[in-house]
Amino acid sequence: MDPNSSPVKPKRRYDSVRRREQARQTREAILDTARRLFLTDGFAPTTIAAIAQEAHVSVDTIYKSFGGKAGLVRAICHHGLAGDQPVPAEARSDALQASEHDPRAIIRGWGKLTTEIAPRVAPILLLVRTAAGADPEMADLQSELNAQRLERMTRNARHLAAANHLRENLTPKLAGEIMWTYSSPELYELLVLTRGWPLQRYGAFIADAMIAQLLPPETASPTATSADGRSDTSTHPRERNPRR
Repeated sequence: MDPNSSPVKPKRRYDSVRRREQARQTREAILDTARRLFLTDGFAPTTIAAIAQEAHVSVDTIYKSFGGKAGLVRAICHHGLAGDQPVPAEARSDALQASEHDPRAIIRGWGKLTTEIAPRVAPILLLVRTAAGADPEMADLQSELNAQRLERMTRNARHLAAANHLRENLTPKLAGEIMWTYSSPELYELLVLTRGWPLQRYGAFIADAMIAQLLPPETASPTATSADGRSDTSTHPRERNPRR
C-alpha cells in the first residue's frame, strides 16, 4: 500500500438502512395524504399534483411508486389491511388459527381484528364503490379488491373445515361467502357510519353472527343437579340460541 495514498473510507453500513427508512417514511406520507384527500374531497376532484404538494414530493415520485390514482387507492387498501400493529393483521389471524383449538375463540379473535381493520379499509372501499360508477379503472379495482377479500375469507373457511369446525353440509366455498358478506364495507357503513354503533359492538356482532352461521350449536352441558334436586341440562346462556 502506498504510504502517500489517502486511506479509503469504508462505506457506512447504515446508509442502506437509512435510505430504506426514508423511502418508507416517504411512502407512508404519500399514502396518508392521499387517503385524507380522497376521503375529504372525493376521488375525482383529488389530483396527483395536489397529493404531491401536500406530501412534499414530486408528481413523478408518486407515478413511479404507485402508477396513478388507482394504484394509490390499491396501496391504501393493502396498507390498511395490515392493521396498526407491528405484526400484520393477516399474520396475526394465521397465528391465531394455528394456536387456538376453539373455533369460537378464533372467530371472536377475527371480530376483534375487524374493529382494527374496518375503520382503516371500509371507508376506502366505499370510496372505490362510488368512483367505480364513472371510472372504468376504479370499477376494475373494485372487482379486484372484492375478489381478494373473498379469497381471504375462503382460505379462513378452509382452515375451519380442515379442523372439522364447520356445521354439517356447509362447504368452505359457502362459508367463505358468508364471511365475505359479514366483512363487507356495506355492513360497516350501515351499522357504524349510519347507525353510529361503537366498534366494540360492531366487532362482537360480526363474531356472534359468524359463529351462528358457520358453527354447529354447542352441545348441552352434562346433566347436573340443582339445589332443589331437579336436573339442569341447559347450555351456557349465551349459547342457548346461537342465532340470537
